[in-house]
Amino acid sequence: MTKKTIFLSLAILGFVAPYFFFLQVPPESALDLSALIQPLFANNFMKGVGMDLMVSVIVFWVFVFIEANRIQMKSPWLYLLATLLVGLSFALPLFLYFRERQLETK
Repeated sequence: MTKKTIFLSLAILGFVAPYFFFLQVPPESALDLSALIQPLFANNFMKGVGMDLMVSVIVFWVFVFIEANRIQMKSPWLYLLATLLVGLSFALPLFLYFRERQLETK
């Protein structure tokens, strides 16, 4: 199994797993951002998890732009959008998949 296949498989899993739960949220609740974010800061443990995730996302975004520029990947902003629409579990392996593809062309 190649690295590309592993990263693509993980990207698919990273898309399906969160959306399994996202699609179970009633449509009227999905528009209430405060109700969606509030549990993330319900206690100190969840605040720590939330801060860890936020820092990880920022580090990922910085890495995407530095690495995309270094190896001349197109449209690095798409990975930011993937993070916002699905999450880091999808965007990171997706970026790594396309990074491997780009490295193969050099």
